[in-house]
Amino acid sequence: HIVTNFHVIEGASRIKVRLDDGNAVDATYVGGSPGHDLAVIRLRRSLSNITPIPIGSSGNLQVGQTVLAIGNPFGLARTLTTGIVSALNRRLPTYTGHEVDGVIQTDAAINPGNSGGPLIDTAGRLIGVNTAIISASGSSAGIGFAVPVDVVNTVVPQLITRGKMPRPGIGIVLL
Repeated sequence: HIVTNFHVIEGASRIKVRLDDGNAVDATYVGGSPGHDLAVIRLRRSLSNITPIPIGSSGNLQVGQTVLAIGNPFGLARTLTTGIVSALNRRLPTYTGHEVDGVIQTDAAINPGNSGGPLIDTAGRLIGVNTAIISASGSSAGIGFAVPVDVVNTVVPQLITRGKMPRPGIGIVLL
């Protein structure tokens, strides 16, 4: 299984995952949560040479802690940027009208193409999934956001088993 952002695969009729060696592998959609901007896909064939990223924790992150963002900004494969945790527990609105709570804010450069990539700590452990930026130009302005790995660890098992993440609520909408 591979975790990415829902907005990365939304509406896709075909999904391919490009591996570090340049090969593209077909994948299928397993499930998604637009309200968390998370999705799970599965490779259509088993590969023995893939090692999963170690999973960290986002519960003990500190403002000022060094972080690294990995992605393919503007199609530039295997790009690494560094920064710090700028703030914790931000609320990030999604296009569904929901908000993702507890989001990590970082000044590590996150640009179009970084979405769905890992935000890692200096020990190489996943601490978040890069998801959004605030920018008037559409490029990094030093305000990037990642869904915390503790949220990922709650949502992803539901996506794998049920295909979706139920949103708790009582059905009341503020007008």
